[in-house]
Amino acid sequence: MKLLRFGPAGQERPGVLDAEGRIRDLSAHVEDIAGVAILPENLERLTRIDPASLPLVEGAPRLGPCVAGTGKFICIGLNYSDHAAETGAKVPPEPIIFMKATSAIVGPNDAIEIPRGSQKTDWEVELGVVIGKAAKYVSQEEALDHVAGYCLINDVSERSFQAERQGQWTKGKSCDTFGPIGPWLVTRDEIDDPQNLAMRLEVNGRRFQNGSTATMVYGVAYLVSYLSQFMSLQPGDIISTGTPPGVGLGQKPNIFLKAGDVVTLSIDGLGEQRQDVVQG
Repeated sequence: MKLLRFGPAGQERPGVLDAEGRIRDLSAHVEDIAGVAILPENLERLTRIDPASLPLVEGAPRLGPCVAGTGKFICIGLNYSDHAAETGAKVPPEPIIFMKATSAIVGPNDAIEIPRGSQKTDWEVELGVVIGKAAKYVSQEEALDHVAGYCLINDVSERSFQAERQGQWTKGKSCDTFGPIGPWLVTRDEIDDPQNLAMRLEVNGRRFQNGSTATMVYGVAYLVSYLSQFMSLQPGDIISTGTPPGVGLGQKPNIFLKAGDVVTLSIDGLGEQRQDVVQG
């Protein structure tokens, strides 16, 4: 299934994409794509609903973040060896973990706001993992059983806030609009291998990132297991798993986003995003 949320910000309704790529309203069956709704047994119940029996949503409504009620937005740094190399960093011996504020979460096609004082707002196409069942001290072999599905994420980053303003990376990752998520939550059964997905990102039509999840240092199952050793993972939590090379910081000379730019990104099977860049 491709689950989604549509409507004005803060008033989104749950939906599902039908075989023709049209939005169907799930409101009669689930309150939201969040919490208990994405437990394995409830996702199984939703798969038994014929999308053609659901009300068709007319027009082209705004798409909101594909999951609501996210408690933790966990990011993995330097998880592609070629990306680490382009930024002059070494591949870490264990995953680098940092948090992105949940207030950064927006819909997949909402605008990116350049924060006041920013000179180095950057892009990062990433595979997102959405937890569907609580995980604590789980093994790598059991880890994917706790995943509801996958989504596309742009881990927007302000590099000077991140690396030049002291402290940890969170302040450069958490600005409002820095977490576009969606367009849909693709349930785990639709993705045969999360470690074999092509990913790409363009700015103003120029391709900058053209990678694959196959080159991750630490794969999805490892990350879920690893994180669960340090914190419990809850339904709706999101793990953003790192980015391949081609970020603005890696260009010579550096290239960063400015008002008026248009960012487009996609991952095979997970849809596309498009963001206009505006001054915040």
